[in-house]
Amino acid sequence: MNHAAILIYLLAAHAVCDYPLQGDYLSKAKNPWGGSGLIWIHALTAHAMIHAGAVLMVTGSVALALAEFVLHWLIDLGKCAGKYGYHTDQAMHIACKLLWFAIATEVI
Repeated sequence: MNHAAILIYLLAAHAVCDYPLQGDYLSKAKNPWGGSGLIWIHALTAHAMIHAGAVLMVTGSVALALAEFVLHWLIDLGKCAGKYGYHTDQAMHIACKLLWFAIATEVI
């Protein structure tokens, strides 16, 4: 797979995972302060795992998938806590995808 395709797949996978595959239910249930009780742990973990699976499918790297899982989980938790807003949340997610791309293609 050429480098441009890897980058496009990472960004497209992010869009699919963060919008149609997340939906209203996960968006609300993953918030520990949203009144969902302990369901938030499962919802946030499932959402981060969906993203990790997408990174694994695109890059073939378990290490990058694990990094995506941890960082996506933490970034979304910070957004739910009100530490930053939607645009910062998305910028951090895209920055992660650019880093995974650089690592996967040995740019860095």
